[in-house]
Amino acid sequence: MNKQTCLIYNYAQHYRGGIFKLLDRQLNIDSYFGDKMGDVKKLDYKELKNFKKELKNINIYSHIYWQKGALKLLFKPYANYIILGEYYCLSTWFILIFSKFSNKKIYLWTHGWYGNESASKRILKKAFFKLSDSLLLYGNYAKELMIDEGFKKEKLHVIYNSLDYKKQLEVRSKLKKTSIYNDYFGNDNPVLIFIGRLTKIKNLNFLIEIQKKMVTKETPINLIFIGSGEEEENLKRSVKLNNTEKLTWFFGPSYDEYDIGNLLYNADICVSPGNVGLTAMHAMTYGTPVISHNNFSLQMPEFESIVKGVTGEFFEYNNKESLLKTIENWLNNNHNREFTRKSCFERIDKYFNPAYQIEIIKNQLDED
Repeated sequence: MNKQTCLIYNYAQHYRGGIFKLLDRQLNIDSYFGDKMGDVKKLDYKELKNFKKELKNINIYSHIYWQKGALKLLFKPYANYIILGEYYCLSTWFILIFSKFSNKKIYLWTHGWYGNESASKRILKKAFFKLSDSLLLYGNYAKELMIDEGFKKEKLHVIYNSLDYKKQLEVRSKLKKTSIYNDYFGNDNPVLIFIGRLTKIKNLNFLIEIQKKMVTKETPINLIFIGSGEEEENLKRSVKLNNTEKLTWFFGPSYDEYDIGNLLYNADICVSPGNVGLTAMHAMTYGTPVISHNNFSLQMPEFESIVKGVTGEFFEYNNKESLLKTIENWLNNNHNREFTRKSCFERIDKYFNPAYQIEIIKNQLDED
């Protein structure tokens, strides 16, 4: 790049390592990351040759925070700034405002619009996003909503999202159909899987209730949960009360990508009754279709990876009976598993990967 560019992000999440490393190596971008984000695993800074400094995230109130040291970066000789577009980060507001008195370009990397914003939040977010020179969005749904809100189409660029794609491709190339579930459960029931934080907002209790109903209907399913979280003990208690312990596997958290890939590859469906987020991408990377709800204003942008009837399905939001029917229909419609697997691969390989993201970002920086 003939212009120096700086990345300011809330945290160096390990699962975003793929895109962070491409920004570092291909575009030679200097990076600055916040120092904390709950218990999310941090990327090893040694993997980034242009990592410069860790910034201190100072909580002010609720989600509102300040990144100590971020504002100073505006006075360094960078021409472009790619910044995580969180409107509740006060230091980003100041960077945006002060940038107007310079020739520096600010690109906000953001979810953008959800569609459920209150009147006050719409005013706040509009003011925030319009201070930027360009927006790098996670999906087309947000882009269309923002065009309706009066944002200029040429300022909105969809880059989708990604995980550690390169590593996952290496794992995927080694995967094959195994008897892992038959060996563990001792049966050949269909296997439904969830991967992610076991939190209340994910409505994972729906799966426990549906499992019980399907056992009663003599069409039992096996459930596997990869991850941990606040709801883990409640879910385990529900399973015990339903007497479905032999049909449920709490695998726990894992950062072993081969183990994760093997479990996802050999499952029948990944189901996320609440918002789906990165779970959808992780599952499809390893060829597993995804079912989640249809209230897109309450979804995460990754719901766009689901193509109805091809890479998954949507059920009526917060409707357990609809989820049950959607699962049953998918299992009973004799989907060709290999065709579905290939379709999931293709969806991720075309859009939801760092190579796609870096191309869009590079084009924007080159144009400016």
